[in-house]
Amino acid sequence: MKDTEINNIITIGASAGGLSAVSDLLSSLPKDIDAAIFIVIHLSKGANPETVLSMLNRNSKLSVQIPKDGTSIQNGIVYVAPSDAHMMLRPGLISIKKGPMENHWRPAIDVLFRTAAAAYDSCVTGIILTGLLDDGTSGMTAIKSAGGTCIVQEPEEAEFPDMPNNVINNIEVDYRVPLIDIRYILEDIYTRGTCKPSQVPEHIKQESDITIRMASSYEQTKQLGTPTALTCPDCGGVLTKIEEDDVTRYRCFTGHVFSERFLEEQYMNKTEETLWVAIRMMEERRNFISNTAGYANEHPILHVERTKRAAELKLHIDHLKEILTHLGKPVE
Repeated sequence: MKDTEINNIITIGASAGGLSAVSDLLSSLPKDIDAAIFIVIHLSKGANPETVLSMLNRNSKLSVQIPKDGTSIQNGIVYVAPSDAHMMLRPGLISIKKGPMENHWRPAIDVLFRTAAAAYDSCVTGIILTGLLDDGTSGMTAIKSAGGTCIVQEPEEAEFPDMPNNVINNIEVDYRVPLIDIRYILEDIYTRGTCKPSQVPEHIKQESDITIRMASSYEQTKQLGTPTALTCPDCGGVLTKIEEDDVTRYRCFTGHVFSERFLEEQYMNKTEETLWVAIRMMEERRNFISNTAGYANEHPILHVERTKRAAELKLHIDHLKEILTHLGKPVE
């Protein structure tokens, strides 16, 4: 059951170029906005939270703060996820936990959006701003499925259009607008009265619960989708394929989650790492053989054999390096 004092939830996700975009958006919002606002910006682990708060508070009419685990949700407050921890919503409360990464991000936009949808259904407005790759697409799908509103920054205006474009290409968004227009849309939405309750799909509630509790098993995870023969590039766990509308992602039972695009990238990275290790080991072997070939001069047959073996290893090394030059090229 929702907290009766909270009428509206606004969730904002941004990545590359996001700090400036979020600051501009907050500066446009009125002090009496009838909503609690939650923001995830992809920042490095070493980012100074006080610097982020100072920048966002500088022009914001609303109080901006970094919540602690168990913080009560209040209207008119902007909550920014801390670095290296997920920010998740329960009715009336904020959970801050260092759970498994999603698409190698913590905090992850998808985690905030998904748990917000499960806790506040149609009262959630999701906003995706500038950023790379596709964190936020799955979370926006959850918000849309729960009856919420989806707003995307116009990709042509965004400093990095990947995230807005990924949402637009996979979800029927409600608004695709320049940053300056988002304020007027929010004002229009929140002058229509309180939101009408809607039914949250069971799989969204189930996955939100797993994420917040940071506890799942293979049996629980496979209920969300179809188990595959693929393994998690982070921990080796079995991956379950989850399909929501046109959005596909993969979750392992320990909690790591990957979009299709990010999973392919991770497999490519692991392949590259493995090939470089193989090249190093073959180089060491070739150097050893080459350095000891001279001692076999008094044994001509052994000298020829070692020289030949070193030459063969050189060919294999060159072949592997050739593979590496084409490894990151897109499949046609």
